Amino acid sequence: MFAHPERLLALVAVAALAAAYLVLQLRRRHLAATWADASMLASSTPHRPGPLRHVAAVLLVAALTAMTTAFAGPQAEVEVARERALVVVAVDTSASMLAEDVAPDRWTAAKQAATAFVQDLPEGFDVALVAFAGTAAVVVPATDDGSEVTRAIERLQLSGGTALGDAVLASLAAASVRPAEVPAAVVLLADGGSTVGTPLEQAVAAATEAEVPVTTIAYGTPDGVVVQDGRRFEVPVDEPVLAGLAEDTGGQAYTAATSDQLSEVYDSIRGRLSTTTEEQDVSARFAGLGLLLLAGAAAPALLRTRLA
Repeated sequence: MFAHPERLLALVAVAALAAAYLVLQLRRRHLAATWADASMLASSTPHRPGPLRHVAAVLLVAALTAMTTAFAGPQAEVEVARERALVVVAVDTSASMLAEDVAPDRWTAAKQAATAFVQDLPEGFDVALVAFAGTAAVVVPATDDGSEVTRAIERLQLSGGTALGDAVLASLAAASVRPAEVPAAVVLLADGGSTVGTPLEQAVAAATEAEVPVTTIAYGTPDGVVVQDGRRFEVPVDEPVLAGLAEDTGGQAYTAATSDQLSEVYDSIRGRLSTTTEEQDVSARFAGLGLLLLAGAAAPALLRTRLA
C-alpha cells in the first residue's frame, strides 16, 4: 500500500532509461561486429570490457527504482504494543461449572485461570468483571486496579441457568464507559449455550454495532456431569454456540478441556490483546536501500578516478 501511488508513474522513466541503455549496448555490439572481421576482432580489441561493466548501470537502475518507491510513500502493517485498552472478563457462574471433568473442577480451575489472566494484563489496561448465570451483572466496573477484580473473582457464587445474551449486554455496558479512542474487548468463558434471558442474536447485533469483539472460551468436555440432590445432570460443553458468538462479533473462539489448556488459552488471548497492527510509513527502508545501491553504482567510477 502506498500513500501516493500516483508517484509510482515515475518508474516509467526509470524503465525507459533501462531500455535506452539496453538498446545502446546492443547497437554498440552490432557496430563492433561490422567494424572488424570476426577473425580480427580479438586482436583489434584485445582489452574489451567484460560483463562486469554493466554492474554499475544495473545498480543505478535498482537505486532509482528503490528511491522512486520511497517517493511514493510505501506503507506496511507493523505490530506494536497496545498502550491502552479495556478488557471485560465475563465468567460463567452457572451450576454446571461444578462438573469435575476438569480437575479439580471447572469452577476452581476457571477462577484460578481468570485471576492469573487479570494479574498479568499489561500496565495501562483497564479491566471489568461480569458474572452471569440465570442473569448477568457487572460485578466490578472498569478499573485499573486488577487486585479489586481478582478479589471479586474469588467471591463469585454459583447459581442456575446460563444467560449468555445478557452476559454480552452486561459486558457491553461495562465497556461503554471507556473513552472513544480506547479499544475494548470482551473475554467470555462459558461451558454451555444460552438457556434463559436475552436472545443471543440480539446480543450479537448489539456487540457488532458497538464494535466490541467477544472472544469466547468453550470450557469443559463432552463428558461433564453434575450430581445434585442425588440427581445426575449431563453438562457437556457447547462449543458451536460459543464459536458462533465469537465469529459473529469479530472475536476469536477458543476451547479448553483441562486447567492447563485454560491457562494457555488465557495467555494466548492476553498476547493478542497486548498488541495491535498499525499502518506505518516505511519510506526510509527503500530510501536507505536506494542510497546503498547508488553508492555501489558510483564506486567503480570513483575507484577508477583515484587510480588514475
